[in-house]
Amino acid sequence: MAQLAFYFDAARCTGCKACMVACQDKHDLPAEIRWRRVVEYAGGEWTRNPDNTYTQSVFAYYVSVACNHCEKPICQEVCPTAAITKRDDGIVLIDQDKCVGCRYCEWACPYAAPQFDEDTGTMTKCTLCVDYIDAGQDPACVAACPSRALEVGELSELRAKYGDLAGVAPLPEASYTEPAFVIKPTARIKPVGSRAGQLANPKEI
Repeated sequence: MAQLAFYFDAARCTGCKACMVACQDKHDLPAEIRWRRVVEYAGGEWTRNPDNTYTQSVFAYYVSVACNHCEKPICQEVCPTAAITKRDDGIVLIDQDKCVGCRYCEWACPYAAPQFDEDTGTMTKCTLCVDYIDAGQDPACVAACPSRALEVGELSELRAKYGDLAGVAPLPEASYTEPAFVIKPTARIKPVGSRAGQLANPKEI
């Protein structure tokens, strides 16, 4: 089967975080576990010119990110109990009966997608709402987005339609895990590795 992927339109995202709320609600997650997060990245400055006018390079944008169900999931590679598997459609899942909570996947994932549940002593992460997918429905985050900035589809089809950009600042280099993620950038979006801005909401990430 084809690899399923998330598509994100940064130009449409308003940072409302409806996707985050929908994910928390659908999976009944505690406040400290966030399978989907909306990163706010901002920077730039105003420069005074000799003629007393100003030039500005100010920018700000959002990136909604969850587990990217990578083509090369490093979480699966490092799991010592084979608790992490990848379905034929590309969805990466954690078997709670096999997980021992060693947190190797958490340390290995550059997106911090796997998160430890103190109550169960196991790792958790975005499942791409696999029950909805199997029923032919959109994941909760996609359905909840009021500006339709999120979409789920087959990776090659999304790339053919929107391009193959899979990483922007402040996300990590995409070649490490080959995330099943396609991003439509804004005009002032910054490339991976850029230090032009900083996280505006670090406590939420």
